Amino acid sequence: MRVISYNLRKNRASGELSALDEQYEPDLLCLQECDTLELPSEIGLLHLADSTLTNRLGLAIYYRKDRFEAVTTQAFALKKSLHDRLLTPAHERLIGTRLIDRVADRELVVASFHAAPLTALNSLRRNQIQSAHEELNLLGPGLPTLMVGDYNYPIFKRNLGDKINKSGYDLTLSDSRTYTRYKFFRGHFDLATSTGLTIDNVETLPQGTSDHMPILVTSTYTDESVHETVRQTARQALREADGAARTSAGVPEEFDI
Repeated sequence: MRVISYNLRKNRASGELSALDEQYEPDLLCLQECDTLELPSEIGLLHLADSTLTNRLGLAIYYRKDRFEAVTTQAFALKKSLHDRLLTPAHERLIGTRLIDRVADRELVVASFHAAPLTALNSLRRNQIQSAHEELNLLGPGLPTLMVGDYNYPIFKRNLGDKINKSGYDLTLSDSRTYTRYKFFRGHFDLATSTGLTIDNVETLPQGTSDHMPILVTSTYTDESVHETVRQTARQALREADGAARTSAGVPEEFDI
C-alpha cells in the first residue's frame, strides 16, 4: 500500500497533485493546508473521500476507487494551542477514513493529521497525537491504522517515539528531511504513525513549491486478513470432519472419493 502525504503550504502546491499521482501511483493521498473549496473530486484514479470544512488550512483524503471502498469519514477537533485561539487557522486538525481494502480483503483506517505550529509546546503536540490515535481507534476499533501528516515535531523525536510506542503505535521517519523553510528547524516534520501495519519504507519526494516535501509511505499488513483466517479455519474444520468420516467408514485418508 502506497500513501503520499503532502502539506500544500496554504494550497500553493495544489497544482502538483496530478503529477504526483501520475509519477508515483499512490493508493491514497493525504493532504494538509489545502483549500477544500477548490479540491477536485478526482485526481487521476484517486477519489476524494472527504475534507474538512471549518478551517482555512484544510485536510483531505483521496483513495483509489478500484482498490478501496470508503465506509465512513470523520473530522476531529483536537486540543487548541494559543496560536489556534488567536488566529483560528485550524479548528479540525485530524480527518480519518475507514476503508475496505478489496485487494487485501480487510478493513483499515487512514488519517491526515496537522499538529499545532512551532509556537506551541511539544507537550501540546504530544497530547494532540495521543488524542488523534484515540479518536481513530473509535473510528475503526482494532483495525490497522496509518496516520500521516505534518507533526511539527523537528526535535526530541526519541521522547516522542517512546510515548507513541507505549500507546501501541510505531513512529516512522522518512529517509531524509522534509522541511527547509527555517534555518534552525530543518528536519523531519512530516511523519507516519501506525499500528497493525509494517512500514516498509518512507521516502521523501523532491521538493515542489511548498516548504514541505511530500513523503511516500509504503506499508504492508502486519497480520493476515481476518476474513482469510476465518476461511482457513473453516477449511481446516471441513478437512478434519472429512478425515473423521473416512476413518469411521474404513476409507484410507489418501483415497479420494
